Amino acid sequence: MPPKAHLEPHLTLEDLKVRYRQTRDTTEARRWHLLHLVAGGWTIKQAADVVGLNYDYAKEIIRRYNREGPSSIKNRSRERQPPMAKSLLTSGQQQELMQALQGPAPDGGSWSGPKVAEWIAHKTGRPHVWPQRGWDYLKRLGVNWRKQTTMNDED
Repeated sequence: MPPKAHLEPHLTLEDLKVRYRQTRDTTEARRWHLLHLVAGGWTIKQAADVVGLNYDYAKEIIRRYNREGPSSIKNRSRERQPPMAKSLLTSGQQQELMQALQGPAPDGGSWSGPKVAEWIAHKTGRPHVWPQRGWDYLKRLGVNWRKQTTMNDED
């Protein structure tokens, strides 16, 4: 039988159980559950299987807990912010786009995300701009694409 894992006595078995049962974050709950089981005499492998974690990841959780204490169990992924999308257009180009959106699209029809993306690609010299970025600019500039007017004009 494999040796039992060592847990630093940061919290009692009962404290681990309370944290496991009371946390609302599912990631944290699984980590507390793992620690509770290991503190109760389970092997890391057994506990990892029960809570549905990879064995190596479970070992890392235990290492971090032993090194840093209870604060290491916090789910930090919610704190990370995705980087802001870099603007494709300068403020001057955005003004040009706003003016272009006041009239018909180059093909004579209504503006759409793909058409705005083509306009952006042409204006910036990019070989390709994804249609979603065109929709993003329609929203950013307050254009109601269903009515082809700006939201500001509706006030």
